[in-house]
Amino acid sequence: MKAILTVIGKDRVGIIAQVSQLLAKYQVNIVDVSQTIMDDNFVMMMMVTIPLADQFAQIDAELENFGNEAHLEVKLRNTKLFEAMHNI
Repeated sequence: MKAILTVIGKDRVGIIAQVSQLLAKYQVNIVDVSQTIMDDNFVMMMMVTIPLADQFAQIDAELENFGNEAHLEVKLRNTKLFEAMHNI
């Protein structure tokens, strides 16, 4: 299952490493990544492949917890959402 992961917040060392480590725990493959710093804000978007679709909710919850603890906005969205928006 393909998904889009976004991470936004105050820039600091280790954000990419922490997100990547969490994804690796679930064998999530990072297909593409784009990241930039806007002023002091870290902005990253990843396209990922989740090997087991039934893990989506668990991964999403863990990413949300990580975001809350790290003071980052972290969102995982199924790419089918974007496909549906373009088909309306």
